[in-house]
Amino acid sequence: MKKLYITIIFFFGAWQLYAQKDLIALPADSLQDVTVKAFYSNAKWKDAAAAISLLNEKALQQFSPNSLVPAINTVAGIRMEERSPGSYRLSIRGSLLRSPFGVRNIKVYWNDLPLSDGGGNTYLNLVEPQHITGAEILKGPVASVYGANTAGAVLLKSELPYAISTKNSYNLSVNGGSYNLLAGNISWEHQQENFSMQLQQGHVQCDGYREQSALRKNVLQWNGNLRWKRNQLNFLAFYTDLYYQTPGGITEAQMLDNPRLSRQSTSTLPSAIQQQAAIYNRTLFAGINYHYSISQSFAVETSVTANITNLKNPFITNYEKRTESNLGLRTKLVYHHQFNQLDFQWVTGAEWLTNHSSIDDYGNSNGVPDTVQFKDDIYANQWFAFTQVQLGFGRFSINAGASLNEQLYRYRRLPNISFLHSSTTVVAAPRIALLYKLHNNISLYGLVAKGFSPPSLAEIHPSDGNFYSHLQPECGWNSEIGLKGDLFNHRFLFDIAFYYFKLQDAIVRRNNAGGTEYFVNAGSTVQKGIEATVQYKLVDDRSGFVSSVVLGNSYSFQPYQFDVYIAGSAEYSGNALTGVPKQVNVSTAEAVIRNHLYTNIIFNYTSSIPLTDANDAYAADYRLMQVKLGYQFTRHGARFRFFAGMDNVLGQLYSLGNDINALGKRYYNPAPARNVFAGMKIGW
Repeated sequence: MKKLYITIIFFFGAWQLYAQKDLIALPADSLQDVTVKAFYSNAKWKDAAAAISLLNEKALQQFSPNSLVPAINTVAGIRMEERSPGSYRLSIRGSLLRSPFGVRNIKVYWNDLPLSDGGGNTYLNLVEPQHITGAEILKGPVASVYGANTAGAVLLKSELPYAISTKNSYNLSVNGGSYNLLAGNISWEHQQENFSMQLQQGHVQCDGYREQSALRKNVLQWNGNLRWKRNQLNFLAFYTDLYYQTPGGITEAQMLDNPRLSRQSTSTLPSAIQQQAAIYNRTLFAGINYHYSISQSFAVETSVTANITNLKNPFITNYEKRTESNLGLRTKLVYHHQFNQLDFQWVTGAEWLTNHSSIDDYGNSNGVPDTVQFKDDIYANQWFAFTQVQLGFGRFSINAGASLNEQLYRYRRLPNISFLHSSTTVVAAPRIALLYKLHNNISLYGLVAKGFSPPSLAEIHPSDGNFYSHLQPECGWNSEIGLKGDLFNHRFLFDIAFYYFKLQDAIVRRNNAGGTEYFVNAGSTVQKGIEATVQYKLVDDRSGFVSSVVLGNSYSFQPYQFDVYIAGSAEYSGNALTGVPKQVNVSTAEAVIRNHLYTNIIFNYTSSIPLTDANDAYAADYRLMQVKLGYQFTRHGARFRFFAGMDNVLGQLYSLGNDINALGKRYYNPAPARNVFAGMKIGW
C-alpha cells in the first residue's frame, strides 16, 4: 500500500477552492475571481508568490459542522490534531515538535485582528467553526510581515456583505451523533447599504470516545461592518465558555487492550479520572479594525484588540488557576499606484502584543485545589515593525520585505517584589519572492525567507513551575520554488512546492521524573519536502442529472530530520523529526446530483510517526475514510439542508494526537472508532 501511494505522487491534493457559500459545487471558472489577502497583495491565487492554501465556508464544513480538523487536514503540509474533543494542535510543515498542546509558532488572525497573544499562544479551540466563512493558510516563515513565527500564519475570515436594501436573515442548525454528541447554532444577520452585522450563538456537547473526554462549549459572537465616505470600521466580539476533560496519553499495550481508557494510575501518580483532569476556559474577546482611504493611493489601517481569559486546569500533578489579560495594537500605511506598466505597492507598519498572566499553582487532591505551591506574575511583550515593497511589471512581480522583532518577559514569584527578565535580541526577518507568469494561467515562483520564533510563555514557564530564562529563540531560513495554475479551461488546478528549511536552536519538549514538562534548545533540524495539490472538475453541468463531480488529491513528502542534536550522552543527529509523518496523502471526491443531492468522501493515508527523539517508538500508519451525504432544497423562500456522515468508516485504530517524548511511554491518544452524525440547517 505504501508503494502504491508513492507511485501516485502525481495525483496530489484535495484542495477545495470555491467562491461562494452555496453547498453545491460551482463552475471551475469561478476560481478566476478568487484573491488572497496574504502579504497585503490582494492578488489572484495563482499570482501570489507564496505557498497559500484557501478554504472557504463550504470547504471548512465539507465534513463535520463542529470541527475544523477534517477540512484542514486535506491541505498539503498541514496537520491538525485532536487528542480529545476540544484539545487541538495545529502544525504547518512539522511545527508540532515544540507543541505538546495548543497552537504555537503560528500567527493567527481573524478579520485582520490578531488572535495570537503576546506570549506566543493561540486558543484556537475558542473559535466556533460555523462562525468562520473562510481561511487562508500561509506555509513557511512569514515573519517579514506577520512577526514571530517560523511555520506560517492562518488568516480566518467572517465576511458579511452589504445589501442595497435592508435585509434580515436567520439560520438555525442542529446536529447530533455518536457519544451523545449534540450541537446547535442560531444566527441573525442584518444588512443595509452601509452597515451589516451578525449575531450568533453556538453550543456543542458530547461525552467523548474515551474515558474522561467530555466536552461542553458555548459561544456568543457579534461581528459587523460599517462604512461611510472613505472610512470602514469592522468589529468582532465573542465570549466562549469552554470545558473539556483531558484523558491523557496511554501506552501502546493499553491502547491495544482498550483504546477507550484514559491515563491510568501508577505507583507514584494518580489517574486522569481520579484527578478530574480538565480545562476550564472562559474568554471574552473584542477587537475593531479601522480603515481610512486618505487618497486614491494612500490608506491607513489600524486594529485594536483586548481579551480576558480565566483558565483552570486540574492536572495529574497539580491544579493551576490562571488569569490572562491581553492587549494588541496593529497599524499599517499602504501606498499603491500604477506607473504606466509598473504596479507599485509599499506597506509599512508595526504590531505590539502584551500579555499579563497571574498563575496560581496548587496541589491537586482528587480534582480539588489544596495547598498553594506558588503564585507567579508574568508579563510578556512582543513587538515587530515591518516594511514591504511589491512591484509588478509585465509577467514579473517582486515582493520584498523585512521586519524587526523582539520578545520580552518579566517574571516574579510572589511575594517577591523584584522581577527576573528575559528578552531576545532584536531579530531581523527578511523575505524576497519573485514570480514569473509562464502563461496567463500558470505561474512559477521562488522565494527566500527567514523565520523567527521565541519561546512561548508555556515554554519559558512550563508545568514544572520554573522560569527558563536561558531558552533561545528558534531561527531559520527557508528556500522554496513553486509552480501553480490551471489548465483545460480552468477545470484542472495544480499547486506544487519544493522547499528547504534549516532551523537553528529548535525547541524540544522534555519530561522530568515527576511527569511534568520543560523545554530545551536541541540543535538544528533540516525540514525539506514536497507539497503538491491537484483538483479536477470531471463533470460541470448544472442542467444535467449529474451536476458536478470534483476529484482532488494532496500529497506531502516530509523526510525531516535532526541535523545536529546531542542530549547529554545521547546522539540524535540524523534521526527523523519527532511527531512528523514522512508521507501524507489525502484524496477527496465530491458528486452532486440534480443540484440537490451531494456526497463528500475523504480518504487520508498517514505514514508512521516517530514518537521520540531517539526514534525508538513509532505510531503505526493509518487509513482514515470519512463520508458525508446531504440534500438541500428551497421551499417558500426558506432553505433546507439535511446531512449525515460517518467518520472512520474503515474502523482504524489510530491516534490523532500523540504525546511525543512522553514519560512512561504514554504516547497515544486514540481517536474515535467508527462513528456517525446527522443534522439539519434551515435558513430564511
